[in-house]
Amino acid sequence: MSPKELLYIEDTLDHLTEHKKCCTDFASQVQDTSLRTLLQDVSAKETKLFNQFYSLLNT
Repeated sequence: MSPKELLYIEDTLDHLTEHKKCCTDFASQVQDTSLRTLLQDVSAKETKLFNQFYSLLNT
């Protein structure tokens, strides 16, 4: 892989991590149960995407 491609991958992983963190933070602050559940679900899916993407890189 070229250095530019590696930067794209690093950016993608960073974005997934940041998005997960934002969803988790917002979920802990909202009062609405359905919105909290939605944010927690999105956070869990971001974790799953990160893990899948990272495992593809390690194979």
